[in-house]
Amino acid sequence: MKSRNITIRTATLADLDVVAAVEAQCFPNAEAATREEFQDRINHYGYHFWLMFDEDRLIAFVDGLVTDEPDLTDLMYEDAAMHNENGAWQMIFGVNTIPDYRKHGYAGQLLNRAIEDAKRQGRKGLVLTCKDALVHYYAKFGFKDEGITSKSTHGNVQWHQMRLVFENTIM
Repeated sequence: MKSRNITIRTATLADLDVVAAVEAQCFPNAEAATREEFQDRINHYGYHFWLMFDEDRLIAFVDGLVTDEPDLTDLMYEDAAMHNENGAWQMIFGVNTIPDYRKHGYAGQLLNRAIEDAKRQGRKGLVLTCKDALVHYYAKFGFKDEGITSKSTHGNVQWHQMRLVFENTIM
């Protein structure tokens, strides 16, 4: 696999089918968002989707809403209207990279972009949940493990809540 032209941009409804297809490749059915959920999310906060393309092929994306709530809850996945553009916290719902493009640093590039954008937008930081095996990965970006959360059992999985707090953030 040789990358020719890697670009990053936000999502529009024109991206709906490819976003849903990538999600289906990256998460088990019980954890994957549906096409309808993505339609709602893109309608409410498409500019909080970071899409990475190799030429015209979607190879990875990161998405999540913004809220004043400090903890990620299952309801946030289901109700895109909870998005508050002036909120303190950028939630990260998914970090997706299609199998052929994994282990090349693409997810890291998207996470760094989401972190930079959240900082530029004056957020307090970012919050995500992950399985045990990925705690060390997100720690490399500055996320701190807050332990197993009781506020999200999405897909009947135990999730670690992780938080990245920006120093000297004025809200």
